[in-house]
Amino acid sequence: MRYDDSPPPPESAASVSPDPPWYARRSTLAVAVAALAPTALAGWVLTQVLTGSGPGGQPPQPKALPASHTTGAGAHGAGDAKASTATPSPAAPDSASASASASASASAPAAPAKGPLAGRTVVIDPGHNTGNFKHTSEIDRQVDIGTNRKECDTTGTTTNSGYMEAEFTLDVSRRTRALLESKGAKVVFTHDADRPWGPCIDERARIGNEAKADAVVSVHADGVSAGNRGFHVILPATVKGGAADTSKIVGPSRDLGERIAGNFARSTGSAPANYLGSGTGLVVRDDLGGLNLSTRPKVFIECGNMRDAKDAAQLTSPEWRQKAAEGITNGIVGFLGG
Repeated sequence: MRYDDSPPPPESAASVSPDPPWYARRSTLAVAVAALAPTALAGWVLTQVLTGSGPGGQPPQPKALPASHTTGAGAHGAGDAKASTATPSPAAPDSASASASASASASAPAAPAKGPLAGRTVVIDPGHNTGNFKHTSEIDRQVDIGTNRKECDTTGTTTNSGYMEAEFTLDVSRRTRALLESKGAKVVFTHDADRPWGPCIDERARIGNEAKADAVVSVHADGVSAGNRGFHVILPATVKGGAADTSKIVGPSRDLGERIAGNFARSTGSAPANYLGSGTGLVVRDDLGGLNLSTRPKVFIECGNMRDAKDAAQLTSPEWRQKAAEGITNGIVGFLGG
């Protein structure tokens, strides 16, 4: 409705209404509205403060802490700093509910491993370490292997093109681990490129013993002259002296070794070594600390000769290394009755 701001014509006194003129009423209304406006505004502000509402009726969000802020952590507390900058979700459960959920999760039993090797523990020992070349003084240190003393570890060999045995053994070991875990086994490594050198041969044996392994396999590749080809599996001899006593593991270790040798040949198409073992692919030795100090069934496998061009072509092939891992895995599965 539009108001005309021009005043009406004057009327006689007899015709004047007892009500106040229109503009007087309008002025009174304007004054009343003006008087109420501050009160209403103050009430609205108070409501926002009490209800915690922000613009648009939404609760105000807390400002994120600066990235440099940490809670209860120093320079290495990056994880805490990230946690402290997260903006809480309005829909997040209250602390009691969150605590109850966390408690329920912590108390929930882990799902049992499934597969033919469930409940079995296998220790895989990747031979040597790529860092051994830089730590010759450490690996040359002599350690007790029961019958005598021997260097802590060696550098291992390489192909003529420089592919390191330690690279090969770690790759095949990781492939073997994946296959064993898919069958339900618990797999323990003696190392996983997580240390600068080693471990020493006595520590490698100790890791298998302390894990109470059902089987231990040390993965290697040989480094003899060209023309010598093929794989071989090394079995422990009967040794007793000092901390070494293999009498209880000689029999089961041979069973493990024979099964690995047969499956390795089938999986890879490689022949048993033509330079030792009389064509059986099996060799017995009493000078290896990793075998002498073991109390669990254990063998070494030399997967081929890195110094022979034909063997080296296989050892450097990812597809062949997968086949090697399959052969080792199948031998372990057969030994454990999986």
